[in-house]
Order: sequence, then C-alpha cells, then structure tokens
Amino acid sequence: MASNTLIEAPVVHVGNDPDILAAAARLNGEDMCSIADLSSGEVRAIVKLGHDVKRHPEKYRHALDAKQMVLMFEKASLRTRLSFEAGINTMGGNAIFVDQTNSPLGERESIADIARNVERWVDVIVLRTYAHDTITEMAANSRVPVINALSDFEHPCQALADFMTLDEHFGHVAGLNFTYVGDGNNVCHSLMLTGAQLGANVTIATPRGYSPDIEIVTLARDIAQANGCELRLLQDPQAAVEGADAVYTDVCVSMGFEHESTKREPIFRPFQVNEALMAKATPHAVFMHCLPARRNAEVTDAVIDSPQSIVFDQAENRLHAQKALLLLLLGGLS
Repeated sequence: MASNTLIEAPVVHVGNDPDILAAAARLNGEDMCSIADLSSGEVRAIVKLGHDVKRHPEKYRHALDAKQMVLMFEKASLRTRLSFEAGINTMGGNAIFVDQTNSPLGERESIADIARNVERWVDVIVLRTYAHDTITEMAANSRVPVINALSDFEHPCQALADFMTLDEHFGHVAGLNFTYVGDGNNVCHSLMLTGAQLGANVTIATPRGYSPDIEIVTLARDIAQANGCELRLLQDPQAAVEGADAVYTDVCVSMGFEHESTKREPIFRPFQVNEALMAKATPHAVFMHCLPARRNAEVTDAVIDSPQSIVFDQAENRLHAQKALLLLLLGGLS
C-alpha cells in the first residue's frame, strides 16, 4: 500500500477570506456546544484559519493577550486539556484547570450559579462532561462563550481537527469518501455533522443496536443534501469501507460505559479495523482514530502504526483547530 504524502494546505488570506470574515463577525461571543451551532461556511472558516495558525503561529502570538480560559473537566484528558492550554498560552492568554472528576458539575451548586460566578472572572468556559445537558445549561446561563470539549452526545473539537487533517492530506474535503466503523457514539455524531457541513460523503457502519442518534442522523442528512453530498448508514463494515478515502474508528466502550465491556466485545469484534478491512478501501486511504486507542481491539497495531495512519497528525491538529475556534469566539481577529 502506498504511504501518505502530506499535501501543503492551501494558503489562506485571512484578511479577505469571505468565510473567515463572516465567521469572525457572527461567532464573536457565541457558544460552540455542537457542530450544528456552526454553518457550513463557519466550519470551513475554522479549517482555513487552523491551517494559517499552524503555518504562521507568530502572527497570533498576542491575539488573545490577557484572555482567561477555564477548563472544567469531569473526565480524564490528555489531548483535549493540553491542546487547549497550549493553544491559548501561545496566543497570549491564560488557562485555568478545574478538576471535576470527583465532583461533577451541578452536584455542589447549580450549574446556573456556577455560570453566573465564572463568567465574571474568565472570558471562555471549556467543558468536558458526561451529560450534554451540562454543556447547554452552562451556555444558557453564561454571558461568556462555552465550548463543548466532549459530552456524551458530541465531540465537536475532535471532528474539526479531524477534517482539518483530511483537508491537509488530500487538499480538499468536499467529495471525499469518509467511512466510520464502530460505535454510533459522540465522536460519530460530530463526524457526521462536520463531514456533511464540508461536503464529504460519509458512511457509518455500526452493529445492530449501536446506530447513531436518529436526530443527529436526520440533521446530518439535511445538511448533506444541502451541500450535495451523501450520508449512508450500514451494518456491514466490509461494504462500508469499499472505496473509502478515509477509514475512522473509535473505542467500542466509551467513558461511562465501562460496565458494558464484556457485552460489547463480541458484538464489535467484526468491526475491528485490520489489514484485511483496510485493503477494501482505496490504495491511498488513510486510517484515523481520535485516541486513546485500545490496540488490537478496535484497531490492530499493524494498521495504527502503518504509513496509512494519520492519528498523530489528528492529535497535533487539535491544537491548531482549537486555536482557530478560540480566535473566532473571543474576537481575536479584530
């Protein structure tokens, strides 16, 4: 199989790019709880701005001077925490981490009261939670932007970085055949919405009973139709991977579902991404995973360590996509 060659991301003239200009005007001070909060143009703007931030970090070194960001995390994190902290720190701002793993938000005091306190001290709230309602309730009660850094329903920052990575590798996203194999979970939801926003043909293959949420499917299909692309739901991973430009998987047991490990293991075994399954994709296909991976469970070592794998490019681009998002929500381009 051919190894991947990184294509130089298109040069972006931030000052006159219509997507970025429109996004900067509309998103300043807004929340990002879901990919559905963004228009197709705004998703494109984040990807474009992410490329420019990555290519020219020095241009943004003081863009968020003195801005304060709080990260309130109910779940363990490596990539999300470090990429957000490094991101705002390298643009002149400051990150404050609040560990909520032993004290879920809303338990000690109401989420509304937390929001009304925190908004007086910081410029943006980044939440990594279990219940998606925690995100939306915080956003409803806060006068500063709230960012969903993961909930049980979506993982929008991950999906933005993932499609930025595809754009970087292929030079475009529109028209790509993107296949997700595994659990119809939060990552799957955000990938469907982001792919549809950017014009990718998205195929989702899940075991029976583990399909993505029907409301997200319906919304993603409507967006796909508007953008001239397709969303397919299958239960056969072999058929789903046929002709794919990108094959993506995630753990079959997400955080909060550990009690289902024994039940899920045999159900998801046929959905493992191995060399035989990747061989059904196009010769230039890439392999993707949001990490952390359970090696030799949902993906084999032979695939995740192969030249086709771009999992660490995805991880790196969390930094750049999130910097772009922070710039837009905090008025860093004005």
